[in-house]
Amino acid sequence: MRRLTAALSLVLLAALALPAHAAEVAVLDWRRALMQTDAAQRSLSELEGRIGSQQRQAEALEQELSQLQQRASSLTDSEREEANRKVTELNRLAGEIMQAQQEAEQSFLSNAESRLEQAVEQVISHHGIDVLVEPQGVLHASQDLPDLTGEVTQILNTLL
Repeated sequence: MRRLTAALSLVLLAALALPAHAAEVAVLDWRRALMQTDAAQRSLSELEGRIGSQQRQAEALEQELSQLQQRASSLTDSEREEANRKVTELNRLAGEIMQAQQEAEQSFLSNAESRLEQAVEQVISHHGIDVLVEPQGVLHASQDLPDLTGEVTQILNTLL
């Protein structure tokens, strides 16, 4: 009986002496990683070049409408008609700008998707990550989790 107890004690001590093997957990903000790439900055510059004049025109209309709204009670009928025309024009411009932004974003994301997956796989493999979470997905962590976003951005810059 003593031998069995001694043997079990030795096995228990040996098991306790082994290091606990916890899962490697890290954080990745893949949206930020993509948006910080050189390719995303080029895409935004190209978009600005395409819609910059429309944005400036929309801002000018907003200012004019704001000024008209301040004196709304004293507007003549023709000024009200002009204000309505400007609202319609502003809505049209806003729709065109939004559509161009969505198309550019979708195009960039579809072009970058496979490269993002490749970059994430490289970082997971490099760090031996078992669990990768988004910053918004972390409910509690007793210590700061490694943030791999910058490393993914660096890899994406070489791939995009």
